[in-house]
Amino acid sequence: MNNTNTLPPIIDREILFGNPEITGAQLSPDGTFISFIKPYKGVMNIWVKHILEDFDKAIPVTADMNRPVRSYFWSRDSRFILYAQDKGGDENFHIYAVNPEADPEVETGVPSCTDLTPYDNIAAFIVSVPRSSEDRIYVGLNNRDKSWHDLYSINIHTGENQVVFENKSQINGYYFNLRDELAAFTRSATDGGTEILIREGEDLKVIYACTVNEMCHPVRFAENGAIYLVTNKGPLDLTALGLLNPETGEWRQIDSDPEDEVDFGQATFSELTNTLIATSYVGDKTRIYWKDNAFEQDYMLLKRSFPKSEISITSMTKDEQKWIFYSDLDTDPGAAYLFDRTSKDIRFQYRPRPQLVSAHL
Repeated sequence: MNNTNTLPPIIDREILFGNPEITGAQLSPDGTFISFIKPYKGVMNIWVKHILEDFDKAIPVTADMNRPVRSYFWSRDSRFILYAQDKGGDENFHIYAVNPEADPEVETGVPSCTDLTPYDNIAAFIVSVPRSSEDRIYVGLNNRDKSWHDLYSINIHTGENQVVFENKSQINGYYFNLRDELAAFTRSATDGGTEILIREGEDLKVIYACTVNEMCHPVRFAENGAIYLVTNKGPLDLTALGLLNPETGEWRQIDSDPEDEVDFGQATFSELTNTLIATSYVGDKTRIYWKDNAFEQDYMLLKRSFPKSEISITSMTKDEQKWIFYSDLDTDPGAAYLFDRTSKDIRFQYRPRPQLVSAHL
Protein backbone atom coordinates (compact mmCIF):
# COMPACT_ATOMS: atom_id res chain seq x y z
CA MET A 1 0.00 0.00 0.00
CA ASN A 2 1.30 3.46 -0.86
CA ASN A 3 2.25 5.74 1.98
CA THR A 4 -0.03 8.79 1.69
CA ASN A 5 2.84 10.97 2.91
CA THR A 6 4.68 10.26 -0.34
CA LEU A 7 1.80 11.22 -2.62
CA PRO A 8 1.94 14.59 -4.37
CA PRO A 9 -0.49 17.26 -3.20
CA ILE A 10 -3.95 17.47 -4.72
CA ILE A 11 -3.95 19.96 -7.60
CA ASP A 12 -6.84 22.37 -7.79
CA ARG A 13 -8.98 21.74 -10.88
CA GLU A 14 -8.79 25.42 -11.81
CA ILE A 15 -5.00 25.14 -12.18
CA LEU A 16 -5.39 22.20 -14.56
CA PHE A 17 -8.49 23.19 -16.52
CA GLY A 18 -8.98 26.92 -15.99
CA ASN A 19 -7.82 29.62 -18.37
CA PRO A 20 -4.04 29.79 -18.87
CA GLU A 21 -2.35 32.99 -17.75
CA ILE A 22 -0.98 33.56 -21.26
CA THR A 23 -1.40 31.55 -24.45
CA GLY A 24 -1.35 31.74 -28.24
CA ALA A 25 1.68 33.98 -28.81
CA GLN A 26 2.24 35.15 -32.39
CA LEU A 27 4.87 37.31 -34.04
CA SER A 28 3.74 40.13 -36.29
CA PRO A 29 5.02 39.38 -39.81
CA ASP A 30 7.49 42.29 -39.65
CA GLY A 31 8.85 41.10 -36.29
CA THR A 32 7.94 44.29 -34.44
CA PHE A 33 5.32 42.90 -32.05
CA ILE A 34 4.33 39.81 -30.13
CA SER A 35 0.63 39.26 -29.58
CA PHE A 36 -1.00 36.75 -27.24
CA ILE A 37 -4.20 35.89 -25.40
CA LYS A 38 -4.69 36.49 -21.69
CA PRO A 39 -7.57 37.59 -19.46
CA TYR A 40 -8.78 41.20 -19.72
CA LYS A 41 -11.33 41.96 -17.01
CA GLY A 42 -11.67 38.23 -16.47
CA VAL A 43 -12.24 37.21 -20.13
CA MET A 44 -9.61 35.89 -22.54
CA ASN A 45 -8.73 38.66 -25.02
CA ILE A 46 -5.88 39.66 -27.34
CA TRP A 47 -2.91 41.67 -26.03
CA VAL A 48 0.11 43.13 -27.84
CA LYS A 49 3.61 44.16 -26.80
CA HIS A 50 6.78 45.22 -28.56
CA ILE A 51 8.96 42.21 -29.24
CA LEU A 52 11.64 43.35 -26.75
CA GLU A 53 9.27 44.55 -24.02
CA ASP A 54 8.34 42.59 -20.92
CA PHE A 55 4.91 41.01 -20.89
CA ASP A 56 3.74 43.35 -18.13
CA LYS A 57 4.14 46.21 -20.64
CA ALA A 58 1.56 44.68 -23.00
CA ILE A 59 -1.73 46.42 -23.76
CA PRO A 60 -5.11 44.81 -24.51
CA VAL A 61 -6.49 45.33 -28.02
CA THR A 62 -9.82 43.51 -27.68
CA ALA A 63 -12.41 43.73 -24.90
CA ASP A 64 -15.04 41.11 -25.53
CA MET A 65 -16.73 40.64 -22.16
CA ASN A 66 -19.21 37.98 -23.32
CA ARG A 67 -17.10 35.39 -25.12
CA PRO A 68 -13.38 34.63 -24.96
CA VAL A 69 -11.39 35.22 -28.14
CA ARG A 70 -10.16 31.77 -29.12
CA SER A 71 -7.93 32.47 -32.10
CA TYR A 72 -6.62 35.29 -34.26
CA PHE A 73 -3.88 36.17 -36.74
CA TRP A 74 -2.00 39.16 -38.13
CA SER A 75 -2.61 40.71 -41.53
CA ARG A 76 0.36 40.22 -43.84
CA ASP A 77 1.27 43.92 -43.65
CA SER A 78 1.39 43.79 -39.82
CA ARG A 79 -1.17 46.60 -39.64
CA PHE A 80 -4.12 44.67 -38.24
CA ILE A 81 -5.06 41.74 -36.05
CA LEU A 82 -8.00 39.74 -37.39
CA TYR A 83 -10.22 37.36 -35.46
CA ALA A 84 -13.56 35.58 -35.69
CA GLN A 85 -16.15 35.94 -32.94
CA ASP A 86 -19.80 35.07 -32.42
CA LYS A 87 -22.30 36.50 -29.96
CA GLY A 88 -23.40 34.51 -26.96
CA GLY A 89 -22.52 31.19 -28.55
CA ASP A 90 -24.89 31.54 -31.53
CA GLU A 91 -22.09 30.36 -33.88
CA ASN A 92 -22.82 33.22 -36.27
CA PHE A 93 -19.16 34.19 -36.52
CA HIS A 94 -18.18 37.61 -37.85
CA ILE A 95 -14.67 38.65 -38.91
CA TYR A 96 -13.20 41.62 -37.04
CA ALA A 97 -10.09 43.73 -37.59
CA VAL A 98 -8.32 45.90 -35.03
CA ASN A 99 -5.30 48.19 -35.40
CA PRO A 100 -3.19 47.48 -32.28
CA GLU A 101 -1.42 50.85 -32.58
CA ALA A 102 -4.65 52.87 -32.56
CA ASP A 103 -5.56 54.89 -29.45
CA PRO A 104 -7.77 53.08 -26.96
CA GLU A 105 -11.36 54.16 -26.42
CA VAL A 106 -12.15 55.56 -22.99
CA GLU A 107 -15.16 53.31 -22.48
CA THR A 108 -13.49 49.99 -23.31
CA GLY A 109 -9.79 50.68 -22.77
CA VAL A 110 -8.95 49.14 -26.16
CA PRO A 111 -8.84 50.39 -29.77
CA SER A 112 -12.10 50.21 -31.70
CA CYS A 113 -12.53 47.17 -33.94
CA THR A 114 -14.17 46.97 -37.35
CA ASP A 115 -16.72 44.30 -38.23
CA LEU A 116 -15.68 43.33 -41.76
CA THR A 117 -18.82 41.22 -42.19
CA PRO A 118 -21.59 43.51 -40.81
CA TYR A 119 -24.63 41.45 -41.78
CA ASP A 120 -27.39 39.99 -39.62
CA ASN A 121 -27.73 36.25 -39.09
CA ILE A 122 -24.67 35.22 -41.08
CA ALA A 123 -21.70 32.95 -40.42
CA ALA A 124 -18.39 34.04 -41.96
CA PHE A 125 -15.08 32.24 -42.26
CA ILE A 126 -11.69 33.29 -43.60
CA VAL A 127 -10.63 31.45 -46.75
CA SER A 128 -7.32 33.05 -47.75
CA VAL A 129 -4.93 35.88 -46.93
CA PRO A 130 -3.32 36.76 -50.29
CA ARG A 131 0.34 37.71 -50.61
CA SER A 132 -0.31 39.78 -53.73
CA SER A 133 -2.74 42.13 -51.93
CA GLU A 134 -1.77 42.44 -48.29
CA ASP A 135 -4.65 44.81 -47.57
CA ARG A 136 -7.28 42.20 -48.53
CA ILE A 137 -8.68 38.90 -47.29
CA TYR A 138 -11.00 36.36 -48.89
CA VAL A 139 -14.00 35.42 -46.78
CA GLY A 140 -16.87 32.96 -47.12
CA LEU A 141 -20.26 34.63 -46.44
CA ASN A 142 -23.75 33.13 -46.41
CA ASN A 143 -25.67 36.41 -46.55
CA ARG A 144 -27.31 35.53 -49.90
CA ASP A 145 -28.10 31.87 -49.18
CA LYS A 146 -27.94 30.64 -45.59
CA SER A 147 -27.06 27.13 -46.77
CA TRP A 148 -23.98 28.03 -48.81
CA HIS A 149 -21.15 30.54 -48.60
CA ASP A 150 -20.33 32.87 -51.46
CA LEU A 151 -16.71 34.01 -51.71
CA TYR A 152 -15.96 37.70 -51.05
CA SER A 153 -12.85 39.85 -51.29
CA ILE A 154 -12.73 42.35 -48.41
CA ASN A 155 -10.44 45.35 -47.95
CA ILE A 156 -9.19 45.24 -44.37
CA HIS A 157 -8.55 49.00 -44.26
CA THR A 158 -11.90 50.21 -45.63
CA GLY A 159 -14.28 47.26 -45.23
CA GLU A 160 -15.18 47.49 -48.93
CA ASN A 161 -16.16 44.09 -50.31
CA GLN A 162 -17.00 42.45 -53.61
CA VAL A 163 -18.26 39.05 -54.66
CA VAL A 164 -15.58 36.83 -56.20
CA PHE A 165 -17.66 33.67 -56.61
CA GLU A 166 -21.43 33.25 -56.29
CA ASN A 167 -21.89 29.78 -54.91
CA LYS A 168 -24.71 28.05 -56.75
CA SER A 169 -22.86 24.73 -56.95
CA GLN A 170 -22.91 23.72 -53.26
CA ILE A 171 -19.19 24.43 -52.87
CA ASN A 172 -17.83 24.00 -49.33
CA GLY A 173 -14.13 24.73 -49.90
CA TYR A 174 -12.17 27.31 -51.92
CA TYR A 175 -8.47 27.05 -52.87
CA PHE A 176 -6.18 29.67 -54.41
CA ASN A 177 -3.04 29.01 -56.44
CA LEU A 178 0.27 30.74 -55.72
CA ARG A 179 -0.75 33.68 -57.93
CA ASP A 180 -3.76 34.22 -55.62
CA GLU A 181 -6.17 33.06 -58.31
CA LEU A 182 -9.22 31.05 -57.29
CA ALA A 183 -8.29 27.73 -58.87
CA ALA A 184 -9.93 24.77 -57.08
CA PHE A 185 -13.02 23.86 -55.10
CA THR A 186 -14.41 21.05 -52.95
CA ARG A 187 -17.96 19.92 -52.37
CA SER A 188 -19.81 16.95 -50.90
CA ALA A 189 -21.08 14.42 -53.42
CA THR A 190 -24.60 13.05 -53.29
CA ASP A 191 -23.29 9.75 -51.91
CA GLY A 192 -21.49 11.52 -49.05
CA GLY A 193 -18.07 11.46 -50.63
CA THR A 194 -15.89 14.41 -51.62
CA GLU A 195 -15.36 15.98 -55.04
CA ILE A 196 -12.46 18.23 -56.05
CA LEU A 197 -13.20 20.57 -58.93
CA ILE A 198 -11.51 23.16 -61.13
CA ARG A 199 -12.91 25.81 -63.45
CA GLU A 200 -13.42 24.87 -67.08
CA GLY A 201 -14.69 27.98 -68.84
CA GLU A 202 -17.90 29.00 -67.10
CA ASP A 203 -18.42 25.53 -65.62
CA LEU A 204 -16.85 23.45 -62.86
CA LYS A 205 -15.21 20.12 -63.65
CA VAL A 206 -14.64 17.26 -61.20
CA ILE A 207 -11.01 16.12 -61.41
CA TYR A 208 -10.82 13.85 -58.36
CA ALA A 209 -13.32 12.18 -56.05
CA CYS A 210 -13.32 9.88 -53.06
CA THR A 211 -16.16 7.92 -51.48
CA VAL A 212 -17.80 8.37 -48.09
CA ASN A 213 -15.53 5.60 -46.77
CA GLU A 214 -12.41 7.37 -48.04
CA MET A 215 -10.85 10.74 -47.38
CA CYS A 216 -9.34 13.35 -49.69
CA HIS A 217 -8.63 17.03 -49.18
CA PRO A 218 -6.40 19.64 -50.86
CA VAL A 219 -3.62 21.25 -48.85
CA ARG A 220 -2.33 23.96 -51.19
CA PHE A 221 -1.01 24.53 -54.69
CA ALA A 222 2.53 23.84 -55.87
CA GLU A 223 4.64 26.11 -58.07
CA ASN A 224 3.90 24.04 -61.18
CA GLY A 225 0.12 24.25 -60.69
CA ALA A 226 -0.28 20.80 -59.16
CA ILE A 227 -2.31 20.42 -55.97
CA TYR A 228 -0.88 18.94 -52.78
CA LEU A 229 -3.59 16.44 -51.83
CA VAL A 230 -3.96 14.14 -48.81
CA THR A 231 -5.94 10.97 -49.52
CA ASN A 232 -6.38 7.28 -48.78
CA LYS A 233 -8.34 6.57 -51.94
CA GLY A 234 -8.30 3.09 -53.40
CA PRO A 235 -5.79 0.59 -52.00
CA LEU A 236 -4.30 2.97 -49.44
CA ASP A 237 -4.96 2.06 -45.81
CA LEU A 238 -3.43 5.18 -44.27
CA THR A 239 -3.71 8.67 -45.72
CA ALA A 240 -0.69 9.97 -47.60
CA LEU A 241 0.43 13.22 -49.20
CA GLY A 242 0.72 13.46 -52.95
CA LEU A 243 0.54 15.80 -55.94
CA LEU A 244 -2.64 15.93 -58.01
CA ASN A 245 -2.35 16.95 -61.67
CA PRO A 246 -5.44 19.14 -62.27
CA GLU A 247 -5.34 18.48 -66.01
CA THR A 248 -5.23 14.70 -65.90
CA GLY A 249 -6.60 13.91 -62.42
CA GLU A 250 -3.53 11.76 -61.74
CA TRP A 251 -2.37 11.64 -58.10
CA ARG A 252 1.25 10.77 -57.30
CA GLN A 253 2.24 9.92 -53.72
CA ILE A 254 5.22 11.83 -52.33
CA ASP A 255 5.07 11.28 -48.55
CA SER A 256 3.59 8.86 -46.03
CA ASP A 257 4.44 7.66 -42.53
CA PRO A 258 7.93 6.09 -42.72
CA GLU A 259 6.92 3.79 -39.86
CA ASP A 260 3.63 2.88 -41.56
CA GLU A 261 1.71 3.38 -38.32
CA VAL A 262 -0.48 6.48 -38.64
CA ASP A 263 -2.27 8.67 -41.14
CA PHE A 264 -0.53 11.64 -42.73
CA GLY A 265 -0.17 14.43 -40.17
CA GLN A 266 0.85 17.86 -41.41
CA ALA A 267 2.78 19.48 -44.24
CA THR A 268 4.77 22.65 -43.55
CA PHE A 269 5.74 24.99 -46.38
CA SER A 270 8.05 27.98 -46.65
CA GLU A 271 6.11 31.12 -47.52
CA LEU A 272 9.30 32.53 -49.05
CA THR A 273 10.16 29.69 -51.42
CA ASN A 274 6.83 27.80 -51.56
CA THR A 275 8.76 24.57 -50.96
CA LEU A 276 7.79 21.73 -48.66
CA ILE A 277 10.09 22.05 -45.65
CA ALA A 278 8.74 19.33 -43.35
CA THR A 279 6.11 16.66 -42.82
CA SER A 280 5.00 15.39 -39.43
CA TYR A 281 3.13 12.41 -38.03
CA VAL A 282 1.51 11.95 -34.63
CA GLY A 283 2.02 8.54 -33.04
CA ASP A 284 2.98 8.18 -29.40
CA LYS A 285 4.92 11.39 -30.04
CA THR A 286 5.07 13.84 -32.92
CA ARG A 287 7.66 12.79 -35.48
CA ILE A 288 9.01 15.46 -37.84
CA TYR A 289 10.76 14.67 -41.12
CA TRP A 290 12.63 17.68 -42.48
CA LYS A 291 13.03 18.39 -46.18
CA ASP A 292 14.99 21.63 -45.71
CA ASN A 293 18.52 21.47 -44.29
CA ALA A 294 18.61 25.01 -42.83
CA PHE A 295 15.31 24.56 -41.00
CA GLU A 296 16.40 21.16 -39.74
CA GLN A 297 19.71 22.50 -38.38
CA ASP A 298 17.97 25.22 -36.40
CA TYR A 299 15.32 22.81 -35.15
CA MET A 300 18.02 20.40 -33.96
CA LEU A 301 19.73 23.30 -32.16
CA LEU A 302 16.49 23.77 -30.21
CA LYS A 303 16.27 20.03 -29.53
CA ARG A 304 19.79 20.07 -28.12
CA SER A 305 18.84 23.01 -25.90
CA PHE A 306 15.74 21.14 -24.64
CA PRO A 307 16.79 17.50 -25.10
CA LYS A 308 13.83 15.86 -23.37
CA SER A 309 11.13 18.17 -24.71
CA GLU A 310 8.85 18.15 -27.69
CA ILE A 311 9.48 21.30 -29.75
CA SER A 312 6.66 22.97 -31.68
CA ILE A 313 7.27 25.99 -33.92
CA THR A 314 4.04 27.97 -33.60
CA SER A 315 4.77 31.32 -35.28
CA MET A 316 7.40 32.96 -37.46
CA THR A 317 8.08 36.30 -39.09
CA LYS A 318 7.60 36.95 -42.80
CA ASP A 319 11.33 36.54 -43.42
CA GLU A 320 11.25 33.28 -41.41
CA GLN A 321 14.19 34.46 -39.28
CA LYS A 322 12.39 34.71 -35.92
CA TRP A 323 10.33 31.92 -34.42
CA ILE A 324 8.04 31.49 -31.46
CA PHE A 325 8.44 27.91 -30.34
CA TYR A 326 6.92 25.89 -27.54
CA SER A 327 8.75 23.35 -25.41
CA ASP A 328 6.83 20.85 -23.28
CA LEU A 329 7.11 17.44 -21.63
CA ASP A 330 4.65 14.75 -20.55
CA THR A 331 5.13 16.01 -17.00
CA ASP A 332 5.55 19.71 -17.70
CA PRO A 333 2.96 22.14 -19.15
CA GLY A 334 5.81 23.80 -20.99
CA ALA A 335 6.87 27.30 -21.95
CA ALA A 336 7.09 29.58 -24.98
CA TYR A 337 10.39 30.96 -26.29
CA LEU A 338 11.56 33.42 -28.94
CA PHE A 339 14.33 32.16 -31.26
CA ASP A 340 16.45 34.38 -33.52
CA ARG A 341 17.83 32.23 -36.35
CA THR A 342 20.54 34.78 -37.16
CA SER A 343 22.04 35.20 -33.70
CA LYS A 344 20.85 31.76 -32.45
CA ASP A 345 19.59 33.55 -29.34
CA ILE A 346 16.81 31.81 -27.37
CA ARG A 347 14.72 33.98 -25.04
CA PHE A 348 12.15 32.72 -22.56
CA GLN A 349 8.73 34.31 -23.05
CA TYR A 350 6.16 32.81 -20.66
CA ARG A 351 4.72 29.73 -19.03
CA PRO A 352 0.97 29.34 -19.69
CA ARG A 353 0.31 27.66 -16.34
CA PRO A 354 3.07 28.73 -13.96
CA GLN A 355 1.14 27.50 -10.92
CA LEU A 356 1.15 23.94 -12.24
CA VAL A 357 4.34 22.57 -10.71
CA SER A 358 5.93 19.87 -12.86
CA ALA A 359 7.33 18.06 -9.81
CA HIS A 360 3.77 17.20 -8.84
CA LEU A 361 2.91 15.58 -12.19
